[in-house]
Amino acid sequence: MRRRISLLVAATSSAIIVAFIIPMCLLVRTLAEDRATATAQQQAQGVAVIVSSVASTSDIGVAVSQVAQGRGYHTTVVLPTGQTVGSTPSPAQSALVEKARQGGSAFTDRSATGAAVLVPIALDRGTAVVLTTVTAEAMHRGVTMAWLSIGTLGLVLLALALLIARRLAERIATPVTDLARVAHLLRTGDMDARVEPAGPQEVQEVGTAFNQLAERIDDLLAAEREVVADLSHRLRTPVTALRLDSESVQDPETAERLRGHVDQLQRTVDAVVLEARRPVRSAMRGECDAVAVAADRVRFWEPLASDEGRSIRFEAPPGPLQVDLAAVDLRDLLDNLLDNVFAHTPDGADVVVTVRPVPADGGTGRVEVSVADSGPGFGDQEDPTRRGHSGSGSTGLGLDIVRRIARTSGGNATLGRTEDGGALVTVDLGRAH
Repeated sequence: MRRRISLLVAATSSAIIVAFIIPMCLLVRTLAEDRATATAQQQAQGVAVIVSSVASTSDIGVAVSQVAQGRGYHTTVVLPTGQTVGSTPSPAQSALVEKARQGGSAFTDRSATGAAVLVPIALDRGTAVVLTTVTAEAMHRGVTMAWLSIGTLGLVLLALALLIARRLAERIATPVTDLARVAHLLRTGDMDARVEPAGPQEVQEVGTAFNQLAERIDDLLAAEREVVADLSHRLRTPVTALRLDSESVQDPETAERLRGHVDQLQRTVDAVVLEARRPVRSAMRGECDAVAVAADRVRFWEPLASDEGRSIRFEAPPGPLQVDLAAVDLRDLLDNLLDNVFAHTPDGADVVVTVRPVPADGGTGRVEVSVADSGPGFGDQEDPTRRGHSGSGSTGLGLDIVRRIARTSGGNATLGRTEDGGALVTVDLGRAH
């Protein structure tokens, strides 16, 4: 915006200044020419008065010598006999002298080489002509310096206009830039970020409205969190009661079946609560190191893997891989995938978590996170990621949540098989930094 305003003012100011300078320069040149011509006319008229009052050629010569010669001005008197007092006229000047003698009136002739002023004088013995010439250099003396002064003045005016435009652009653009900065902070989850209204009144109104919108969003998110917390509390309490009741059942087979049902209900409650929390964070994309987050989740699940006789292996490059996804979202994604492995594969099935960069031709590379196990795989299920569908007795929400998180980062989740026939879930996390 600053650049556009500056260019607009520069173009407008340049057009105005040029429209002012060109006529001014032409006027200065015309005034200089008129001034030089007027000086030559004064000299010619003065000599003509003297010539008309004296009869001696020597006296005329003295009068001509008294007139300022040099610096581009020259005066010559052509007597009726053709004798000249002063410098000899050129052929072109002689033609002008003859024209003045025959016409009987004074005139001025301008050409590319300068100007000539001719004043005829009627004497008893004939008509004499006073010829005063001024060179082009003398006519334009001082014009170049005047043009330079006018040009300098134009540049100074243009510089002042650009300075004013820059100040104006900063007054308009700075509040808008601050507004964009605060908007990015809100996008990353900093709900306390607010903009300081500044600039023109219209921009201040935008900043005030933006702050009010941010406060409204904060209130809605707080209310949603309270609803989710209440939902979690309401659902977990009866599930805990059911678990305690199942432990008091005397029949081992019935108790084991009840515990299985309670575990499935517990996973369903967890999935429902997690799904209800998604809108709170889904619109607040952030950044995180995929390697660090994945390593942390592998360490979290290692004790359970050890208890069930599983080996859980983590493979990743040594350096960090930044992705456009909040750490809490990536943690939920990995927990869902690992929870599916532990819930739907037999004890002893190994797990491999891999984070790797995927180079892209002519652009920024991408990051892939995959979870593979040595279990029975997905079997003949048509699409396990389809919401509410599962071939293993679960809610079907886990893989759907994984797919939604992947799409939030600009990627997607795909299912496959390992070489041993186990399940393989590959998640594209979008571009790497």
